[in-house]
Formats: sequence, structure tokens, C-alpha cells
Amino acid sequence: MDITALRQITYGLYVVGTNDNGRPTGCIINTCFQVTSENPIIAISMNKNNYTHDVIVQHRRFSLAILAEESDTSLITTFGFQCGRDRNKYEGRNHTWLHDTPILQGKFAGHIVCELLSMADNETHDVLFARVIDTLPDDGTPMTYAYYHQVVKGKAPKNAPTYVAEEETKPAKEQAPDSQASTKRYVCEVCGYIHEGELPDDFKCPVCQAPASCFKEI
Repeated sequence: MDITALRQITYGLYVVGTNDNGRPTGCIINTCFQVTSENPIIAISMNKNNYTHDVIVQHRRFSLAILAEESDTSLITTFGFQCGRDRNKYEGRNHTWLHDTPILQGKFAGHIVCELLSMADNETHDVLFARVIDTLPDDGTPMTYAYYHQVVKGKAPKNAPTYVAEEETKPAKEQAPDSQASTKRYVCEVCGYIHEGELPDDFKCPVCQAPASCFKEI
């Protein structure tokens, strides 16, 4: 089955945050939809391996920061490609608390605070249904998943519902020995961004701001 058609389904990007016994923790998700309009309920999909998933189940409340095209792209690497079990992802980032959930400061398309109602088991993922208890509007342009892939040129984390193995970095095609037209390609070992062309010493990843030392040639 060719699952590439599934990539045409529209998605956004969100930082879901919760309270880990007084310490903020969170991760990136790309699946969120509104279930009811009156006394609104939303649903999000989370991989069972995510540490944030376990904390939400325990704490029962979470916040959603709706990423905007104007948002700091390093949020995607910090919250999407690192684990809250062994680091505080909110360290060094301005945030406040609302209804006992962390609220990131910066440019976003809005924030939503939710209380967990129920969960539906879906093999590798759980769908979490939650009541919206508060919102904080903002004026950023919502970042779609298509924008993330096509403009930011980011990859899907392995725990994302939309991850497919074929997104793994593939070696560049071999060129004939006498060809002088080969273009060097480098992959960011932090977030997976691929850079084509020479890599200056002062280069920084446009997605996660990792330095040139974090890139390897492919």
C-alpha cells in the first residue's frame, strides 16, 4: 500500500505541555482536532512512548501552544527531538503557568488549556479527549505540517503519528568518477535537516540552530 497519500491530510504543529510534579515538561504533536463546539472538547494523538503522555495521564491537565510560522523554530527540535525524561525542555525559555499547566511565551497562533476526560487505545498511540477550560488567543499564522516540511524542511520525529520509515536520511546518489558537478549534502544530527552545498564554519541549522559541528556529510 502506498501511504504517501496520507501526507495530504492537513495537520498543524503544537507544543503540548503539562506539569511533572512541579516541573514543566512537554513535546511536539501534530494531531489535534475539535470534537464538539458547545462546551468544547478536543482530541490529540500521542505516542505511548512519549514521557509527556505518561505525565498527562497522571496530572490530567495539559496546555497546547499552537505553533505559528513566526514561532522560534528551535522549539521544534527541543520539544520534538529530545526527551523530557532526562532534561527540562523549558529551561531557558520564558513561560508562565495557567491552571497548573505551562504556557510558553513568544509568537504563537494561540494557547489552549485542557482537562483530560478519556482516552482511546490505538495500538502505538492513544487518542486523548479533553475539555477546553481556557484559551489565550494570539495573532500568529498557524504553521501547517506542509509548511514545516516544505519551508522549514523539517522531518517527522519517530514518535509522530505521521512518521514513515522512508523519511530516514538516504545516501546521496553516486556520481560518475569524472563528474565535477556533485553537490555536497549534510544532515543535522539533532533534527534531521538536510543542507545542500558547502557548509561554512559559522553555519547554523535553520530549524534547531545547531552549529556546523552537528552536521555530517551524507
